[in-house]
Amino acid sequence: MVYRSSGLGRALGLSELWIAFNGHWPERGASLRTGTFKELEAYTVLGRLPERAPVLVVPSVGNTAAAFASVLAGSGVSCVLVVPGRGLHRLRGVEVSVPGVTLVSIDDGDYADAMAFADQLSALPGFQAVGGVWNVARRDGLATVLLSAVEVMGRLPDHYVQAVGSAVGAIAVHEAACRLVAAGFGSSVPRLLMCQNSDFAPVHQMWRGGAVSARRETYADELVNVRPPYFVPGGIEDALRASGGEVLLGTAREAAAAGELFAAAEGVNIEPAAAVAVACLRAAVAAGRVPADAVVLLNITGGGRLGGAPARPSVRLDRGDPGAVERVAELCAYSAI
Repeated sequence: MVYRSSGLGRALGLSELWIAFNGHWPERGASLRTGTFKELEAYTVLGRLPERAPVLVVPSVGNTAAAFASVLAGSGVSCVLVVPGRGLHRLRGVEVSVPGVTLVSIDDGDYADAMAFADQLSALPGFQAVGGVWNVARRDGLATVLLSAVEVMGRLPDHYVQAVGSAVGAIAVHEAACRLVAAGFGSSVPRLLMCQNSDFAPVHQMWRGGAVSARRETYADELVNVRPPYFVPGGIEDALRASGGEVLLGTAREAAAAGELFAAAEGVNIEPAAAVAVACLRAAVAAGRVPADAVVLLNITGGGRLGGAPARPSVRLDRGDPGAVERVAELCAYSAI
């Protein structure tokens, strides 16, 4: 759902602020049940699978797992969702005890552990990694954020603002903008403003030419990806340079205040990652890095999340649990009988 903001735009000093709200806000027509824009990619991945699909293996901090569990349930497609224990709260109210869905919790792990486990599992026969940024279905699903905005706005924005972990969504938006410009719609792509936590920001550190620091606790841990697709062709660096973009940082205090500001100005709660994006945009406008009359598209990547009971994993593991990959593979084979 895309609309022109009055409340937040006025609070930030922007005359042309447009919000792409990707969450659950039925009063305004936003109907993503899990409250996250990851549902957009789940639908396109499902639509691109062959009739006899392998078991999809999806590592996640929680949002992607919630989206795939919701969209794939009842589809006949089997999936293994690998989530660190600290991310299970993002699957509140999502039904995971359905045929074909196996939820694996690495109770003492983080996203890096989930990715490592998923890599091992997807290497086995009958399993397939969901593919991250290399899966064109994921990118084109997330690119619909820009396409929907262009339909409403009638033009490309000057700036596109989004909080990023792997930055698949921002890369997807850049690709879609390039296609629109090549087709004669607009003369230039939007400037990408990627936003991260100030206390742990791998993309920002790579952008500045430094080494990625050790993992720390952060305000929005869904933005923590220690191996983002930065240097790959068509990846983060290429998208930033081609768009004249920048990586911005927001502190926990700034993000918390920005989340409160958004709720007061727009009337709905947003997720921590989205609050980081609002905080970064607020600071960029105040510093004159985004002009007051610029046409800005702000992607609120999650909000209005519903309550409900915590998800119950099919399997609970500890980091480095010996034989865990084989046990999960056997469980999936048994469940398919």
